[in-house]
Amino acid sequence: MSTGGDVIGRLLGRAHRVGDDIDTDRIIPARYCTSFAPEDLAPHALEDHDPELAGRVAAGDILVAGDNFGCGSSREHAPVALQAAGFSCVIAASFARIFYRNAVNIGLPVLVCEAAAREIADGAEVEVDLAAGRVIDRSADRGYEAEPVSDAVSAIISAGGLVPFVRARLDGPGHRG
Repeated sequence: MSTGGDVIGRLLGRAHRVGDDIDTDRIIPARYCTSFAPEDLAPHALEDHDPELAGRVAAGDILVAGDNFGCGSSREHAPVALQAAGFSCVIAASFARIFYRNAVNIGLPVLVCEAAAREIADGAEVEVDLAAGRVIDRSADRGYEAEPVSDAVSAIISAGGLVPFVRARLDGPGHRG
């Protein structure tokens, strides 16, 4: 059912719910952080939370979380593991600041939307319009407004992450190198 979307446009996928205070150790356990290769991390995403979850994720699916998602260490592997597992976006009631920044840096869209995080059911069909900051629970026929994302964050995500964003700026017109 999932069909990923244009990164800054619309995303469509099935919701996978997790609760509050999911820390980076539960997103990707330290025993798998010997590699930074996405293909090595993907099968272990959220393994200690739900050993079967990574196997149920289809490309484009959406992770829906509670409060303080990504708390704990500054493990950069965490958003990489989620993105590599197939998640196109994370919606949460709130994020730990370092996880939020690490997700933006790799181009994984993250939206703060408390009502959506509380109400969207596991398995619901969810559409996310990143440009408009709108989350639509198609299964329940409800819409939600996410907290606005800054223009800078939007530009980084649409470029596919911080490295591609900087490369494009350095290679663009007006840069002397």
